[in-house]
Amino acid sequence: MSDRICLLRGVNVGGVKVPMAELKAIAVEAGFANPRTLLASGNLVVETDAEPAYVAARLEQGIAAHFGRPIDVIVRTPKQWSALMAANPFTDEAGLNGSKLLVMVMKAGIKDGAVEALRGFAAGDERVEPVGGDLFFWHPDGLGRSKMAEKAQPRLIGVGTGRNWNTVQKLAAMVGLEG
Repeated sequence: MSDRICLLRGVNVGGVKVPMAELKAIAVEAGFANPRTLLASGNLVVETDAEPAYVAARLEQGIAAHFGRPIDVIVRTPKQWSALMAANPFTDEAGLNGSKLLVMVMKAGIKDGAVEALRGFAAGDERVEPVGGDLFFWHPDGLGRSKMAEKAQPRLIGVGTGRNWNTVQKLAAMVGLEG
């Protein structure tokens, strides 16, 4: 069996609580083996040979049934994760500070006009680049006060979930990839 990296959108922030022990139980109930979590922010790795879309749908069903609310799940194979990492347009910046490089992993691509709109909100040396249907953000002054980060919402960019580069690398290590 192979691993699947599963990213939940918007959990354990803004009042949406998903305890990781309960998430692992939901994954087992959905038929996935060896669930492991990283941090408490909706990062799950499971073993299955099922296609990512199937894994996402099963987890979304289980989460909705358990918590009584829908939560988007985005799933990638190790091969897809490796390609995402290899496509990083900000490798120099990632080496400087991985916490300031954000990867927005998109569920179904980027909305038309989103990148141009985001660039209009960029301040200082902030940058955003679309790569393979996902978005890479460089926030040299951090995300906290970034207007561009604030505007990167589903209504503008589509459904996605952000992970900083440090987390991207930790997830890679969980599935046996070199960071």
